Amino acid sequence: MSASEQAIPRPTTRKTKTDLELALECAINIYHQYAIKNPRDDFLSKSEFTQLLKETAKTFLTRTVPPNMSIDDYINQLFTKADKNRDGRLKFTEFLTTLNLAAIDAHNRSHEPSRGEGPYPVGGHDHGHDHGHDHGHGPRN
Repeated sequence: MSASEQAIPRPTTRKTKTDLELALECAINIYHQYAIKNPRDDFLSKSEFTQLLKETAKTFLTRTVPPNMSIDDYINQLFTKADKNRDGRLKFTEFLTTLNLAAIDAHNRSHEPSRGEGPYPVGGHDHGHDHGHDHGHGPRN
């Protein structure tokens, strides 16, 4: 072997998955658990989507839903925004859009003063702005 071949790092094999890898696999698996209720397709109906969120993410939604909005109204809003082709069902990519929208809402709520509920202390969540992700406040050092 030449010196240049020896300098190439070899990928290491990890046995454990990262939190993000587990979360992504979980999202795929949960989608399929609910989409297969109608085995003729790989879509979520509005009722399957509602059931999925209420059974698997109710606490998260309770902390994420905008003030003065019910969980049912929030779920309907997510569904309507994600159902781009307006066929009344969500394909997997549209389902991912709902997760994206809910995650953005949760992140934004984490920066608001506490509403007296949820995991965040009064004044928002407990961190400064140098916490591993950018909020558009200029370049990171």
